[in-house]
Amino acid sequence: MFKKLILFYEKIFSHLKSFDFIYPLIIRLFLAPIFWIAGFEKLMHIESTIEWFGNSEWGLGLPFPMIMAYMATLTEIMGSIFLITGFATRLISIPLIIVMIIAILTVHFEHGWLAIASQNSEAHIRLQSFLNWLQQNYPQRHDFITELGQPVMLNNGVEFAVTYIVMLITLFFSGAGKYISIDYWLSLWAHKIKK
Repeated sequence: MFKKLILFYEKIFSHLKSFDFIYPLIIRLFLAPIFWIAGFEKLMHIESTIEWFGNSEWGLGLPFPMIMAYMATLTEIMGSIFLITGFATRLISIPLIIVMIIAILTVHFEHGWLAIASQNSEAHIRLQSFLNWLQQNYPQRHDFITELGQPVMLNNGVEFAVTYIVMLITLFFSGAGKYISIDYWLSLWAHKIKK
């Protein structure tokens, strides 16, 4: 009985292998806009990005801030384009992982794990106090701020950056996936030429 159940389970899920291109596609479609927005924001404000990269008092205090700022910016912009098209996916995953590791070490690590402050944190308690004060003194402003959802306080921990790294590592090992990626079609073309 148990053996039949296992065989039935394997038979059902063996059919899912035909759709194994979907998970790298979903990861690519998820990550591409994240890196595009991050890179484009840096590019649109490149002077302040360079200052932030170099200033040790209120910024990251990195050496060679101009080079580092442009490298991070171009990696994120090119990375998003490569991810969305599925071109050189394994290759671009490496510099994107490095960018995320640097972000973790220079920006997020000191804030712990959570990206958004938990409900029992001091930050969340202060936010709720402010919202209560706003509701009592300026109810229209309170309604304007809360009508689209409950505001949250950013904790800026490593949670999102680590999640992106895990996804990039998955892409590094799996590749871009079949059918909906330039890598797949280049691979087919290379095999035809080889024959």
